[in-house]
This record gives sequence, structure tokens and C-alpha cells, in this order.
Amino acid sequence: MTDARTFLIHGLIAGLLAGIAAFAVAATLGEPPIDAAIAVEEAQSEQSHDHAGDEAADGHSHDDEEGGITRGQQAGPGLATATIALSTVIGGVVGIGAAVAAGRIGRIGIVGSTTLVAAVGFVSFALVPWIAYPPNPPATGSGDTIGERTAMYFSFVIVSVVAAYGAVALAKTLARRGSLWVAVVLPAVGYIAVVALAFAVLGPIDEVPDEFPANTLFSFRMGALATQATLWAVLTIALTGLIQRTTSRKAVAA
Repeated sequence: MTDARTFLIHGLIAGLLAGIAAFAVAATLGEPPIDAAIAVEEAQSEQSHDHAGDEAADGHSHDDEEGGITRGQQAGPGLATATIALSTVIGGVVGIGAAVAAGRIGRIGIVGSTTLVAAVGFVSFALVPWIAYPPNPPATGSGDTIGERTAMYFSFVIVSVVAAYGAVALAKTLARRGSLWVAVVLPAVGYIAVVALAFAVLGPIDEVPDEFPANTLFSFRMGALATQATLWAVLTIALTGLIQRTTSRKAVAA
């Protein structure tokens, strides 16, 4: 195995940088649709309880509730902490994966192996789960089913990641024995079949009310996808850059 410690450190640094970039995108593109969704939910709640204007009469809002976390804290420090922490952890995992895969996947080098690990991670951990179970704004869905929905989603993520690992292992084996096309197409088809089966077993999650504004839902989901794409893109660029710099230094020293 290549120097796992160096790759881990590189991954953590790259993940930190990716988290900062992802937070900027999430705050810019993801938070406005959340505010809009909360406004829709509040309006519907006021209508259903026939007390529209109560909060204005009482002279307070959700941001002023004592003992609670304000919307500003959620959209600022809370979002930054969660995004950067998750990104850093992902960076460390990808760094270790890159150390394991470095120089061992076909004829591609260390940087190519690292890029492939990051690409597979993005597809299996972010993109495919997003397609199968696109996120909904916090103000939508039933609070009674949040545990079930969370379990279904993470079960699907685990299946997707494990299936992706199996597809890469199969591709590596097939590349040694046969055509490159077979080594690419067969594992890809196998991965799609596994995640499709998992989705069929777990079932869809569709709790967005019909009256919920479609443009708000679309904006939120696009913001979530842009955040993930930014996270993984910056992570890949930063990690491969750090690894390339390290390998160049070692080559000069040798």
C-alpha cells in the first residue's frame, strides 16, 4: 500500500478546502429555497389553524423563540460546521481509498487512480442516491416518518457504495483477462442492476404535497446537487494536486 498516512493527511486537507467551497454554494443556492419552503409551510399552517397573523400580533417570529436555534444560526454556523465536518471526513476516506488504489488499477498512475476513486465516490455516495431519493426541503414531509425515511436513504447509500466497490473490483479483474470495453460495460451494468433492485425493494419516498411550489422544490434540489458536485470536484482537484506535488518531490529527491 502506498504511504497511507500521507494520503490521509492530503485527503483531510482537500476535504477541508472542499467543505469551505461547498458551504459557499449551499449558502448561496440552497438556503433561499429553504427560506421559501419555510414560508410556504408557515402560511399553510396558519391557514389550517385559522390564525393567520398571530405571530405578527404577538410581535415575535421563529428567530426569536427562546431556548431554540434560530434560522440564522442554522443557515450560518450550523450549516458551515456540518458541511465542513462532513467534507473533511469524506476527504479522509477518499485519501485512504486513493492510497489503496494507487498504481493498482490497470495501467493508470497514482493521480489517475485517485481521480477514479473520487469519481466512483461521487457517483455512488452522492449522485445515484440523489437521483433515487432527491432531498426535500425541511418544511416538507411528515415528521412521523422521518426515521423510516432516513433509514431507507442510508440503506440505499450503503448498497450503492458497496456495489460500486464490487464493480471496480470486477472491472480490475476483467481488464486483466479481456477487452477493455467488457471491463467497463459489464461492471457498470452490474452496478446499475444492483442499485435498481435496491430501489425496488426499499421503495420510493414521495411526501411532497401536490400544492407545494414546484419551482421552490426544484431550486432546493438543484442547490443540493450543486453543493455535492462542488464538494467532490474541489476535493478531487485539491487531492490530486497535493498527491502530484508529493510524488514530484519524491521523484526529484530520488
